[in-house]
Amino acid sequence: MFSDIGSGAVVGLIISLLVVVLVLVTLAKAVRIVPQARAGIVERLGRYNRTLVPGLSLLIPYIDRLKPLLDMREQVVSFPPQPVITEDNLVVNIDSVIYFQVTDPKAAMYEIASPITGIEQLTVTTLRNVIGGMDLERTLTSREEINNALRGVLDEATGKWGIRVNRVELKAVDPPASVQETMEKQMRAEREKRANILTAEGLKQSQILTAEGERQSAILRAEGDAQARILRADGEAQAIQKVFDAIHAGDADAQVLAYQYIQALPSIANGTSNKVWVIPAELSTAMANLGSAFSMNNRPPAGSHAADAEGHSG
Repeated sequence: MFSDIGSGAVVGLIISLLVVVLVLVTLAKAVRIVPQARAGIVERLGRYNRTLVPGLSLLIPYIDRLKPLLDMREQVVSFPPQPVITEDNLVVNIDSVIYFQVTDPKAAMYEIASPITGIEQLTVTTLRNVIGGMDLERTLTSREEINNALRGVLDEATGKWGIRVNRVELKAVDPPASVQETMEKQMRAEREKRANILTAEGLKQSQILTAEGERQSAILRAEGDAQARILRADGEAQAIQKVFDAIHAGDADAQVLAYQYIQALPSIANGTSNKVWVIPAELSTAMANLGSAFSMNNRPPAGSHAADAEGHSG
């Protein structure tokens, strides 16, 4: 009898524990807390019921089911390099990055099974379509154009998935190794060309400055020589004027002028460039007069010759 009572108590205790556990599980299923920047999809008996926003929410246990929470923040996905053929039949590897954000949790949950895979495949397809219409040079220099084209196509396609593509970036565009080597040679040649141009421009500028300096120096020397000649001419003119004024003040006659000219002949003869002497007509006349004057001074008086004749005759 006591054993029956003991076994009944144990069974009752087990039932009580099961009831407590069931109540706790029911409460746990009924009360859900959605964190910030998350969204939850509630299904009632397998069909969409509502979307839970951040905060405390109540569910009907065993009837409502909460799907995995969706991240509403902007997400970044980097895809591995994809081989793409350009318009000039060159294979380039393009590494891209997608920035997207879930805007409609219901569409993101039910419209596509794997959003990341869908975005990746759509990116690869769009890249091949866009790059296929460009040559290699344009592909390397038109990243912004490619980004905008990708973003437009992806945003239009993912809109029905409840996803918005905010930005698309090409991290790297790697051409073939042979093309890279050719491009490096071209870049080196271009840098050498620019260096030669800069050197030539510098040399040209230096020569221009040197020539300008020499020209300015020659102009200054010529101006100095001209100024010196003007000053010398002014001095000589003043000296001549003073001599002329002195001669006129002294009322010199032609014999004095001729004598002065004769005194100046040695100085004139010392000049290395003097080959021809020009004697003015007036000076020639004056010298003739001067010569006749000297002849008259050296001739003996007429009385002396008569006296000598008488002495000899006696």
